[in-house]
Amino acid sequence: MPASIASSDRAFFGHPRGLGLLAAAEMWERFSYYGMRAILVLYPTKALHWSGQDASRLYGAYTGAVYLTPMIGGYIADRFIGTRRSLVIGGVIIAIGHFLLAVNDMTFFYAGLIFVVIGTGFFKPNVSTMVGQLYAKGDPRRDAGFTIFYSCFNFGAFLAPLICGFLAEDERFGWHLGFGAAGVGMVLGLIVYLLGRDKYLPGIGMAPDHARDAEIAAEAGELGIPSYTRNAVLGATGGVIISTLASIGTWSAIGIPAWLFSLSGLMSMLYGLIIGAAFTVALLGTKGEERERVWALVMVSTFVVFFWLVFEQAGSSLTLFADRDTDLTKGAWLLGMDRFPASWFQSIQPLCIILLGPFAAGFWLFLHKRGKEPATTMKMVYGLFLAGLGFFLLFFAGQAVDAGAKVSPFWLVGAYLCHSLGEIALYPVGLSYVTKVAPVQFVSLLMGTWFLAISAANFLGGFLAGLIDEIPSRATFFTIPTATAWGAGLVMLLCVPLLKKLTRSVPSA
Repeated sequence: MPASIASSDRAFFGHPRGLGLLAAAEMWERFSYYGMRAILVLYPTKALHWSGQDASRLYGAYTGAVYLTPMIGGYIADRFIGTRRSLVIGGVIIAIGHFLLAVNDMTFFYAGLIFVVIGTGFFKPNVSTMVGQLYAKGDPRRDAGFTIFYSCFNFGAFLAPLICGFLAEDERFGWHLGFGAAGVGMVLGLIVYLLGRDKYLPGIGMAPDHARDAEIAAEAGELGIPSYTRNAVLGATGGVIISTLASIGTWSAIGIPAWLFSLSGLMSMLYGLIIGAAFTVALLGTKGEERERVWALVMVSTFVVFFWLVFEQAGSSLTLFADRDTDLTKGAWLLGMDRFPASWFQSIQPLCIILLGPFAAGFWLFLHKRGKEPATTMKMVYGLFLAGLGFFLLFFAGQAVDAGAKVSPFWLVGAYLCHSLGEIALYPVGLSYVTKVAPVQFVSLLMGTWFLAISAANFLGGFLAGLIDEIPSRATFFTIPTATAWGAGLVMLLCVPLLKKLTRSVPSA
């Protein structure tokens, strides 16, 4: 249903019914992703006998790539095929990737990772864009709607480590059955979406008609704003130059030839290529207040990198911490087990979001009705400080490990609770922020930039997680993400007035 109709639809907990359908589809996509995430570090370290550093860097490269391709998928949806079709294409490719991973062969393993990466590019940014399209401009339910959406689909993220992790770590089944089970979830998500799409999402996500392009071209007049192709080429060139200059320190350490062919060099150029192209297309394709809003998204996306850099340690360094330094036998007898699977800890965050997300949605609406709801950017500041608090708790657990003890699982539970509260404060309202701040003709492309921030954070997070084998003190290791999150939160707090000015035409941004 178009936003004009959805604005009066309150059949799904006071929100449009299409929200429930999109949440169900995303729930199964998240099942597939978090099923993979739960075991991606454990599989190479325990089955292939890789070092924790190598496994963490594989994890960072893969999860970084998963959140990199949505930039491209968002652009294709915006310009050519629409979000409805993009979701189906992405879901099919993701499912194929997981079934390739179920084959016990390293060639199939790497091919499966590539398929999942490509499929996520088509699926991930566009489902969030469609949620935003359910609400009319200025609808106060938007932030709460994204929080409900986030809470619902996290049920898939909660189930995935329990099911896929159990199958993978149990010798009776094996790692590849765990990977394959994640693919079943994606197939279920596709079925749910296709069965309900025409009934609950009529007119949403259709292929673009490019009417706004003609309007922008007419307004440009003699300015001669370049075409999309020229914008992309200019932006890509600038992006590569900027990312290359930013790596001067690395050049001096390993030399230019070595840097060019290193993983960090190649990824720097790739990120620069895509970031530069995307933001140049958006900036040169807008003017005035619309362009200012694009600049606000550039700034917010930068701060989001620091949140996800520390948050995504859950699948890498914190999973290794659970496996090596946590007493996993405590309470396992209650389930007839000798030891909890280390991957199960990754179900704590989505469980917290499921339980607490609806309260957060209600809390935002409660404050809104009283004129006291904080701006979306302030909510993100809270998220950064909460993420740092979780690692501050683990600093004390690290001290116990440094003294030779294995720690209680409740240290990780406490840390994940803080991280989850931070995620609730930052991520769903961030998705809402993109859909209401981005110019309409670039909303999927700029949603892709939001996921690009997560991509960069995951890639960098893999290198951070690798330090867990290089830094002998666990307490020292945990000070790094603590300082990172709190430092970024403080700087973003100082930037909130400027961000409000840039988005002054958008209520509560």
